[in-house]
Amino acid sequence: MPDQLPTPPLLTLTPRPDLDVLLGRWRYQPADPAELRPCYEQLADQALATGCRFWLQDLRRRAAPDPETKRWLLEEYYPSVARRLGQRLFVAYLFSPAMHRQIVEAPDYAPPQAYAASPYALDFFGDEGAAIHWLQAHQPARRGTA
Repeated sequence: MPDQLPTPPLLTLTPRPDLDVLLGRWRYQPADPAELRPCYEQLADQALATGCRFWLQDLRRRAAPDPETKRWLLEEYYPSVARRLGQRLFVAYLFSPAMHRQIVEAPDYAPPQAYAASPYALDFFGDEGAAIHWLQAHQPARRGTA
């Protein structure tokens, strides 16, 4: 099992070189959305240090982000990280099945195809295996392998 990196209590980061994935497990919903930004910056720093552009973000213990955090992620954070990585960023979000259903049925839900022209790709999952499969399907070295 890979070593855990020291992180703030809200987020545990685990590089998974065997999967070419950076796993982020979020522990709780912060009372103040401003608590999220330092964690996301730490996530970016770890991705840049390892060159990993495939992220699994486990948010089963968190709610969907507030509108301002969502805007910041989509318009500023993800484009910036992709630019700094020099490659397209892929982020799979893992939610509880109930939260996943709520997200994909929301009026503002954007399916993965909505990010086709974007420097990043997002998808939302209620199953960890499906999320890993989606990430690996986009990894050049793993395409076409079982």
